[in-house]
Amino acid sequence: MRDNDRVTSATRETGTPASSKLSTPLEQGGTPIVPPRLIATDLDGTLLRDDKSVSPRTVAALAAAEEAGIEVFFVTGRPARWMDVVSDHVHGHGLAICGNGAAVVDLHGGPGAHRFVKVRELAHENALDAVRLLREAAPGTLYAVEQTYGFHQEPAYPKLHMEVPDSLAPAEELLAADGPAAAEPVLKILAYHPELDPDAFLTLARLAIGDRANVTRSSPSALLEISGPGVSKASTLALCCAERGISHEEVVAFGDMPNDVEMLTWAGRSYAMGNAHPDVVAAASGQTVANNEDGVAVVIEQLLTERA
Repeated sequence: MRDNDRVTSATRETGTPASSKLSTPLEQGGTPIVPPRLIATDLDGTLLRDDKSVSPRTVAALAAAEEAGIEVFFVTGRPARWMDVVSDHVHGHGLAICGNGAAVVDLHGGPGAHRFVKVRELAHENALDAVRLLREAAPGTLYAVEQTYGFHQEPAYPKLHMEVPDSLAPAEELLAADGPAAAEPVLKILAYHPELDPDAFLTLARLAIGDRANVTRSSPSALLEISGPGVSKASTLALCCAERGISHEEVVAFGDMPNDVEMLTWAGRSYAMGNAHPDVVAAASGQTVANNEDGVAVVIEQLLTERA
């Protein structure tokens, strides 16, 4: 989940031109390509351009994939209330995976009327443990609590998300049994540090929190996203695919930041964007051009040509 009011290109620019030949799994000595049945794509820094738009070329590619019988799933760190940017492009099934796998959401109702189909919450006990352990390991960390509908934050937490929090209090009070966050499931905790390097903060947090929660990041700043144990884009996507009888070999995935790594590793065919974080490039089986050059559409067009 990018800071919602910031430019969303990732931390490394490769300068790959849009006309460059794509790096594909077969070119890297991979196994024979299985025809895709599902496309799973991240949004910020991947499907969306830096101005948060979906280009006409990408809209056409998504529609063509659905017309060809390939389901398209948006798999994002964004909460459901930020999904209006793509709610017109979910086609028949209407589903998206939000909160880094913490929720499967039916977007058919439109902005403000999304229905939660599946929720994989972060237990309050685990959330409190994560806050305590990370406070000890990284003094100065500031927290916010993301729920199915609510959003709460500590008073000093920076204004990163262009929204007014429902309440302001220390994280321990927000997550208390009788606190403001008690009424709804917690999808994730956001942890921000004003001084640490983003990758160093991620490594530190994973070591400190251990198996009490899953920790990742998608922002260019030192903003971590803490979900329930085992909750990730990959694990929730795997559940959705199993319900449809789709194997991981039949999935093509796209991403650009560390919260995409598990999904790109799990999918049978995966592409790092031209603007992707180095860890994403290492995890993916192929690479496309940058989000501002419609890298997802470029690959979808190629996939449809393969099927013709």
